[in-house]
Amino acid sequence: MSFSSPLLERLVALTRDLILIPSTDTRPHERARCFAFLRDHLEAVDGVCIREFESDGYGSLVASPMGAENPEILMVAHLDVIDHPDMDVYRSSVRDGRIYGPGAGDMKGQVAIMVELFCQLQRQYPGLSFGLAITSDEEIGGHHGVKHLFERMGLRCGVAIVPDGGSINDITVAEKGILHARLSCQGKEGHAARPWLTPNALLYLTEAVVRVTQDMGALKSRADITDDHWYPTCVPTVLRTANQTLNCIPGEAYACLDIRFPYPLTVVEMLDQVRQSAGAGIEVEELMSAPPTQLAPDPLYLQITYELTQQPVNRVRASGGSDARFISQHGIPVILSRPLVGSMHSPEEWIDIESMGLYYRICEEFILRKLGLR
Repeated sequence: MSFSSPLLERLVALTRDLILIPSTDTRPHERARCFAFLRDHLEAVDGVCIREFESDGYGSLVASPMGAENPEILMVAHLDVIDHPDMDVYRSSVRDGRIYGPGAGDMKGQVAIMVELFCQLQRQYPGLSFGLAITSDEEIGGHHGVKHLFERMGLRCGVAIVPDGGSINDITVAEKGILHARLSCQGKEGHAARPWLTPNALLYLTEAVVRVTQDMGALKSRADITDDHWYPTCVPTVLRTANQTLNCIPGEAYACLDIRFPYPLTVVEMLDQVRQSAGAGIEVEELMSAPPTQLAPDPLYLQITYELTQQPVNRVRASGGSDARFISQHGIPVILSRPLVGSMHSPEEWIDIESMGLYYRICEEFILRKLGLR
């Protein structure tokens, strides 16, 4: 398989090597192996300081020039990918100008771009105020990764580039807030032949889930209805009971909801809405939350993107969330865009190879112009 440039050959090879490592939440040893693999690449460059951090078993790595621990420009990514039950899917293929494999677009391909760009620029411009931060818990919320680095370790930068949202010509300027909630109900076990004798926890819980989703849907009528679905959404993702007997009424049950909501709604307002809709007898627990995010991309980046693509640059809003929220809350401008990707969180996830090269060139040009080298 040949590509149009040595750069693309290197990016494809590194991406495919990273996909082979199943760095999931349930495999901490594989996350550590992925960090070791990346560290080997970064240590090949002279004058680079590599710092490693840990929070509750989740590692992070920050690479920057010696003496520039808080660089002017910082690229931020995560190496963790979602769990797939079949271990055999953690491999890749190249066809139709794309790399296919778990994590290809979220975000092993972007990690490969970042590492290659960092190494090349540090060799060409030793001491360049440009660094990398790579974490391993974004898929479960990012609290032990980017949040830990910026809130507890004091990491800072002038501007951050997070290649985990948008697209080449779509720069994300707002992200919805997130609320993951667990609803649980306690009833009493009994024989299914006599349901009038025993409260059914599973039935009460499912009725509560329906009420919550319907009431959340009603908020749509009061929102700014646009093509980007900029209104609250509520998706039941888990419904379980310990009962395994077909003729037994379950004595307990729980469900999990994934709720997304735009500014100016808040986590507190959404949690209150869930509790009110769920009603009496349903316990509501907040599992994870994040407020809506407003981002401020650097105008120079938008200008360079237009120059290199000759296509309009769009400011877009995203229903998903990213680690950008932990950076922007410190007043740091965040650029949220990425190469062309698709089929996210599936075994057939992909990243477009030519767009990887284009994204590399956009970031390279931005870094060099921003730091006064062009």
